[in-house]
Amino acid sequence: MKIWKQAWLASLPVMVGYIFVGIAFGLLLYSEGYSWIWAMASSIIVYAGSMQFVLVSFLSSGASLLTVAITTLTVNSRHLFYGISFIERFKKMGIWKPYMIYSLSDETYSLLCLAQSRGEDNPKHYLLVSVFNQLSWIIGSILGALIGTYIPFNSTGIDFAMTALFVVIFIEQVYQSPSKLPGIIGLASGIICLIILGPNRFILPALIIAVTILMGFKKKIEVTA
Repeated sequence: MKIWKQAWLASLPVMVGYIFVGIAFGLLLYSEGYSWIWAMASSIIVYAGSMQFVLVSFLSSGASLLTVAITTLTVNSRHLFYGISFIERFKKMGIWKPYMIYSLSDETYSLLCLAQSRGEDNPKHYLLVSVFNQLSWIIGSILGALIGTYIPFNSTGIDFAMTALFVVIFIEQVYQSPSKLPGIIGLASGIICLIILGPNRFILPALIIAVTILMGFKKKIEVTA
């Protein structure tokens, strides 16, 4: 029971955010003519956060499967870097390994890293955090679509909700981290690549640059921590 409580309390900030961002997604999906069933199915099967907001525009424009696949790979390429740091831990989780890989969202990854730094390196804790986060996203998506069904709502600008959640998570991570260097390097890499490459091509190069620089400063960051 203690591990359930720990995982619940650790997940609570993200769960609250996911419910409201999920509502935003559900409203946006409903505004394009899709019911709560589609919102639920998308959050269970796709569960890709920002990519689900992009998916709405694809559905409304009739984009090809190839376009969807390439865009999804580009938008979620950052997960390649997330997964590397948890390969060994997920291998030890048996039948839950595929789900842990599937459910590793940005915010869940942040919570798992935070649990690791606090000494809560427990496979069950990791699993519960992942499940709690996805459930809150599913619930939010369904609520959003249902709200859209019964209450007229202007969805203009609502797709910014996911970006706002990313910013809040980033600030909280930097604030709680003993070393501010990773946050500064990541932010600087992102801004520089955004200016040079533009909003459609900056994510993957920024991640590669940030990881490369962080590897060079690894000892200094570990000493600070």
